[in-house]
Amino acid sequence: MLSPHLGRIGRTATLLLFAAVFGYPLLAYLAVAFRGGDGADSAVALGNAVATWQSILAFNDGTFLQWLTNSIIVASVGSVVAVVAALPAGYALARLRFRGRRLLRFLTLLTMVVPNTVLVIPIYLEVSAVGAVNNLWVVGLLMGFFPFGVYLAYIHFKTTLPTPIVESARLDGLTDVQTFFTIALPISKQAVALVGFFSFVANWTNFFLPMVLLPLSTSTTVSVGLQQLVSSSPLFDPTTAAGLDVRLYAPHLALATLVTTLPVLVVFVLAQRYLIRGQTLGAVKG
Repeated sequence: MLSPHLGRIGRTATLLLFAAVFGYPLLAYLAVAFRGGDGADSAVALGNAVATWQSILAFNDGTFLQWLTNSIIVASVGSVVAVVAALPAGYALARLRFRGRRLLRFLTLLTMVVPNTVLVIPIYLEVSAVGAVNNLWVVGLLMGFFPFGVYLAYIHFKTTLPTPIVESARLDGLTDVQTFFTIALPISKQAVALVGFFSFVANWTNFFLPMVLLPLSTSTTVSVGLQQLVSSSPLFDPTTAAGLDVRLYAPHLALATLVTTLPVLVVFVLAQRYLIRGQTLGAVKG
């Protein structure tokens, strides 16, 4: 039999191997963001990243910062709407008894598997009919439609809120709405973090909905803006890039992509203690 030390060494070596395989491309990508010029022969230095960032800001009169602002507005509004809608909906599916509950739960699961691209054209026709194209708040409200968040809230209340507690609240004279606000909502921090985080990430990376509903360059989001940066680079389209004052090369594209991931990392850091930590939120005492 192998000694425990050999087994531990083997597991550690395997993990280090996988870390090197997946970590090397990431480190190489980060190194490109700190190179200067076209990134071909320049050294990695912080000063290069500063100069590269200035070039990104100068591209198209600073629209990159506008794209970031638009993405923050759209993703934040969509996340808030998703949380506000998902918690009571998940609670109702988990702990209330009403006709059609199983059908609603099935429809919630069904909408989770429908590709977002299928809904883009019908949504555009409806938004265009009311003259709300190029409206950030409308796009944020639409992104609040997040059936996966309803399912997460449903699982949360199903597993952490025992039925006897709900029944006891009813015996005490509380209505379903009062039970939700006084008992279910105070123990839903983990559900809020889950729904808010996954909704924010889905909204931040959404491409087709902002591309269709926010066609103006100044009103679009950073997920669509990155595609414009790539198409304006001499590396991919020399003809288009020939008429631009600012030339974007590999370091510019790498640094712009790196900056766009920072808001997601910030949201994860803020929510990670609720995402990782398990909580025993309900108990029934005899």
